[in-house]
Amino acid sequence: MLSSKARAALRAEAHHLAVTVHVGHQGITDAVRQSIEDAIRTRELVKIQFSRNDDVSVKDAANDLARALCADVVQVIGRTATLWRENPDKGD
Repeated sequence: MLSSKARAALRAEAHHLAVTVHVGHQGITDAVRQSIEDAIRTRELVKIQFSRNDDVSVKDAANDLARALCADVVQVIGRTATLWRENPDKGD
């Protein structure tokens, strides 16, 4: 669980990031989940944009993804969610 200071720092860092993964009208498929897993493993901080799909709440989808990927939701703004997961193998 992220502290509020850590979440604020990650939000500031994510502000300038481009969207890494787009979730289409088919929703979160295995291929999309694998793309997010790959991106989060290499970058730690990932922006995900969801298409307009009225039957899915972006906040709920982001929380479900975060649970499945052992990540934290940094923020959800509109149809874009930002996830973070520390990669202990990544040397900064």
